[in-house]
Amino acid sequence: MATSPEPHDQRPRCGWATSDPLYIAYHDDEWGTPCRDDAELFERLMLEGFQAGLSWITILRKREAFARAFDGWDAATIAAYDEDDVARLLGDPGIVRNRLKVRGAIQNARAYLDLQEDLGSFSDYCWAFVDGEPIVNRPATLAEVPATTPLATAFSKDLRKRGFTFVGPTIVYAFMQSVGMVDDHLATCFRCIPQESIG
Repeated sequence: MATSPEPHDQRPRCGWATSDPLYIAYHDDEWGTPCRDDAELFERLMLEGFQAGLSWITILRKREAFARAFDGWDAATIAAYDEDDVARLLGDPGIVRNRLKVRGAIQNARAYLDLQEDLGSFSDYCWAFVDGEPIVNRPATLAEVPATTPLATAFSKDLRKRGFTFVGPTIVYAFMQSVGMVDDHLATCFRCIPQESIG
């Protein structure tokens, strides 16, 4: 989980990292940082799916509530959810109460477990799309950061073939950025600049 930045931290950041402490901590500690833990990758993919049509800050503000509502994002537990659980989730004001997304998360938990059974590791599966190493881009401006790429489209197609939902190319590219499969920090961001150069 990301930590809050220092209150007067003025290091240069990507333009989307607003003054909100949650956004700044997410940018500084998570976004673009390689994640190779199966359970965390599953959580991040689920959160990206819930974000569809909403702002990411909305999801960050609800992140702890999501974790409580979805049993710490334990896929085996979620995969066994029944209609009572769906009703419980749709009645929880702390999360995004969208019936399709809630049912999608349950479907995705089952697809995730099937993939693990078939391949052994969700992390290895995801990272194979980038040959195991982050794709490092250094865009000069936010306008140069794409919403998706042909690689994300291929990844999306394969996830859907494996039974996942809410994994369109844009969602998948955002996931790839989030978990560090792609590093799209701007060239002017402190994450790309040696500390001694910042002062």
